[in-house]
Amino acid sequence: MADILVFCEVAGGKVKGTARELLGKAKELADGGDVTACLLGSDLGDAADGLGELGADTVIKVEHDALASYVPGAWAAALSQAIEDNNPDVVLGAASVLGKDLLPRAAALLEAGVAADCTDLREGDDGIEGTRSLYSGKALATVSVNSEPKFFSIRPNSFVIGDVEAGDGDVEDFEADLEDDYGYEVVEVESSGGDVIDLTEATRIISGGRSLKSLENFGLFDEPARLMGGAIGASRAAVDAGYATHSMQVGQTGKVVNPQLYIAAGISGAIQHLAGMRTSKVIVAINKDADAPIFQHATYGIVGDLFEVMPMLTEELAKVLSD
Repeated sequence: MADILVFCEVAGGKVKGTARELLGKAKELADGGDVTACLLGSDLGDAADGLGELGADTVIKVEHDALASYVPGAWAAALSQAIEDNNPDVVLGAASVLGKDLLPRAAALLEAGVAADCTDLREGDDGIEGTRSLYSGKALATVSVNSEPKFFSIRPNSFVIGDVEAGDGDVEDFEADLEDDYGYEVVEVESSGGDVIDLTEATRIISGGRSLKSLENFGLFDEPARLMGGAIGASRAAVDAGYATHSMQVGQTGKVVNPQLYIAAGISGAIQHLAGMRTSKVIVAINKDADAPIFQHATYGIVGDLFEVMPMLTEELAKVLSD
């Protein structure tokens, strides 16, 4: 039995989708212990609503003007104070851009250890331990943390969560003792606009390589991505050629993704790219070259011209998803 605190990220007044899988896994691991959700921000509104149904026994809301935008010092101070007040055995958070920066900072303030970017959690001999991917996914390591509390950041889409026993979902306000100035301020935040799905959190991704030949041809992926509710990615070669933005890059020097479905169209399967998507649950490769390395890692392979295959795939998706 363990008491677990889950840091749930909030965007646009709503809790991000990673909260569901983290709270669900926390409920499973707690085995009767308390599961607490922690939210940070300046105006959280009704973001805490419904977290009880996802497994949270208690929801802690930390609201302060200093948390209006992500300022590392302020957020780390607020989170560490909430953790210290709640005294959990384990702290979980998503291995997102924000989570990868925030959790180690909060852990450092509490002199605790962190197992970062884990893809699994389980009960071990010394309490909860994690599994991490090493050598670009070629090996897995079991990682234990020998501190109180233990911090784990989890790669999005690592867990398939079914029905979860609901918690009470009691909401409590926590007043953090924060300074007025943490060395800098966020003057402006520019959004990419639209309902663009974050690649690191997407459950379905279609990625293209240099074989797309132009920025305009990446439009081939717009409709199938929309039909699947997925995101569009790209290889480094496509980004370097100017066919896609760096924010779309999947790979060792781009984003590491972990979707349920990854479609690689016109991507040969270089080691750099495989490092970013190797842990995808199902990989579908489309390539004219039957000897392309990507086929060695694909669940399903289609040998053919992507400009012929993608329209057919889009047509079939429209039929299946409209039924």
